[in-house]
Amino acid sequence: MAKKILVVDDEAHIRLLYAEELTEEGYEVITAEGGDGLLERIEQEKPGLVVLDIKMVDYNGLDLLQDIRNKFYDLPVILCSAYDTFKDDMKSIAADHYVIKSFDLAELKSKIAELLAEA
Repeated sequence: MAKKILVVDDEAHIRLLYAEELTEEGYEVITAEGGDGLLERIEQEKPGLVVLDIKMVDYNGLDLLQDIRNKFYDLPVILCSAYDTFKDDMKSIAADHYVIKSFDLAELKSKIAELLAEA
């Protein structure tokens, strides 16, 4: 059975890129544009892992990360941002990994595989 990944990013082209690349890796990918109804979506879809953007137009990914941790403590979350400055934010330590956005998804794929192997 394919492991399910939820990609949360406000940029449609990033959601599409990640969905295509991760589907090719054999994962089932679902996407969300932001945090609206995110916890309910996680409850319904039961993903094995969340890839979460930090800087979104209407949402702060670090706040969403705290919400996820409060309700789904063991759900692996990878923060994915174009900015490395958030690595120093105390809220980011709740994430399992922090990956800088790139069109080369090798590091992201590696972290996903690593976390899902532990699950």
